[in-house]
Amino acid sequence: MQMIDKPDAALRLARTIASDILLYNKDKIAEGLKADRLFEVLESELSEGYELFESRVSADIRAQYNFVDRAIVDVLIKASAHLPTSIW
Repeated sequence: MQMIDKPDAALRLARTIASDILLYNKDKIAEGLKADRLFEVLESELSEGYELFESRVSADIRAQYNFVDRAIVDVLIKASAHLPTSIW
């Protein structure tokens, strides 16, 4: 499989990864937000997402942009803004 070397394609992949984490882990996300432990609760899912991104996106793009972290905030956390938490 060819490495992704275009920023727009890398961003799409990062958003897809974040969307999949959100889709398949709604209960864990709610639990993590409620207890202010979101990143601990999703540690294995996030690690898997980062690994997938690194395996598919060129090192040059990864060095220039922080697409996965941005997608986690834009997709996963913003979509969970309605959940009760002391964070916001």
